[in-house]
Amino acid sequence: MNYISDSISQLYWHLPANITVLAQNVSDPDLIGQIQKAWNNFVQTGQIWALLIGLVIGYILRNLTSYG
Repeated sequence: MNYISDSISQLYWHLPANITVLAQNVSDPDLIGQIQKAWNNFVQTGQIWALLIGLVIGYILRNLTSYG
């Protein structure tokens, strides 16, 4: 385990300095708003019904094909 940790730390220190800046660019920090917008889109497009129907059919198929 120590060998892996040393290898990762060596790899990290040899990366260019600007690669760490890429991970810090945040265009919209409103995480709760993004989740709410995605959920509303999920409901409005009817994908929630596909999810629920798929869960029910999957549960039925699982019970039909299980042994015991």
